Amino acid sequence: MSYVHQPAATVTGALQPKGQRPGADSGDPQIASLAFDTPDDVRVGIWECEPGGWPIVNRADTETCYILSGRATVTDADTGHRHEISAGDVIVQPRGWSGRWDVTETIRKVYSIGVPAAAN
Repeated sequence: MSYVHQPAATVTGALQPKGQRPGADSGDPQIASLAFDTPDDVRVGIWECEPGGWPIVNRADTETCYILSGRATVTDADTGHRHEISAGDVIVQPRGWSGRWDVTETIRKVYSIGVPAAAN
């Protein structure tokens, strides 16, 4: 495994547009991202999304995020609990998690996703 370093300008800089967030059912959540060069068993990068919403059903992997800017409500399908997230928050969405994202202010996060062995 190699060392990964991204200067602050990368974290705040321009991202590559990716189109509308798949599965979106409200708003027009256009996404952009920048993937870092990492080993095959992990995906790390910057992700940004404009306002809109979508469900997540039985998440296939575990994602840890640090929210850089923006606001969203993340609702847990099992408990119905609504989490208001914003800059400075850290969230973990475990494998198998189901819920909903509703972005209210364009959100940007640093993410790290552990890729399940079968996906490598």
